[in-house]
Amino acid sequence: MRVTKLTIAALAVVAGLSLTACQNEDVAADPKPATSAPTANGDAGKEQGKEQGQEGGTVAGTGNNEDGRTATCRTDELDVTATDATIDGDTDGTVAVTFTNGGGRDCALSGYAGVDLKTSAGSLSAERTGEESPSVVLKDGEKVSFAVVYPVNDSGGSGVRVTGLVVTPPDETKSVTLDWPGADSLPVTDGSGTPVRVGPIGSAGQGG
Repeated sequence: MRVTKLTIAALAVVAGLSLTACQNEDVAADPKPATSAPTANGDAGKEQGKEQGQEGGTVAGTGNNEDGRTATCRTDELDVTATDATIDGDTDGTVAVTFTNGGGRDCALSGYAGVDLKTSAGSLSAERTGEESPSVVLKDGEKVSFAVVYPVNDSGGSGVRVTGLVVTPPDETKSVTLDWPGADSLPVTDGSGTPVRVGPIGSAGQGG
C-alpha cells in the first residue's frame, strides 16, 4: 500500500508539471500585445478627423502674407487726405489725416504715421503722443484717421507760417505731401512751448 500511495503521488506531481509546461508553451506561442491594435473603425475615425481638421483651417485671403497675417498697407494703395478737425473752444488745433484703402485687397495699419510740417522756418517733425494703437485691418474702400494736434498762434504776431504737410504711412518710407488745412501759422517759441503731436492710427475715429 505504501508503494501504491507513493506511485500515485508521483504521478500527480508529474501530471502537474506537464500541465504547467503546456500552459507556458501556449503563452509563449501566442502572447497578448501590450496595446490593442487599432480597429478598422478607429483608422477611419482618424482619417475623418484629419479631413475635418484640414477643412476647418483658415484659408489665407488675397491680402495675407505667407504666415497668414494681413499684409501691411503700402503708400501707393492709400488715398491720403487731411481736413481741419478743430473744435470751437479747444486750446489746440487739430488736423485729421485719413487713409483710405484703394488697393483692391485687405491691408493692415498700426502704430504711428510719420508727420512733418513744412514751415517758413524749415521742416518740423511731430512728436508721438505715446498712446497705444491696435492693428486696424482695412478692407478695400474702408478708411481710418489719426490726429495731428498743434498749438494755436494767439500771440497776435505772424508766427511761423505752415506751408504743407508731409505724411508717411506706418512701416513705409514713401511719403505723401498735402496742403495744410489747419491754421496758417504756429506760435514762435523758444522750444519750451507745446509741440506738434501726432496720435496713433485710429486716434481721430474710423469710418467704413
